[in-house]
Amino acid sequence: MKEATVQVHLEQGLHARPASLFVKKANTFSSEISVIKDGRKANGKSILGLMGLAAGHGSQVTIQADGVDEEQAIQELSEFLLLEHEVEI
Repeated sequence: MKEATVQVHLEQGLHARPASLFVKKANTFSSEISVIKDGRKANGKSILGLMGLAAGHGSQVTIQADGVDEEQAIQELSEFLLLEHEVEI
């Protein structure tokens, strides 16, 4: 299992459209993906789970991946959260 702790730089945080894009990217990996914020853990492949974390701009989250492509998953999902531009709706 690999993990990385990152600060959410997405202008909108992980809400609605950004959460759906994160889930879409997470689903390209065979690894199990989890996102943790303030001790609460959500399935990284679930829009509702991610939105339930209420990870707004500036929040710190930990991404965990467990599986054959865990390193690539951590890298790409971390980069997604570090985007400083607004995600188009």
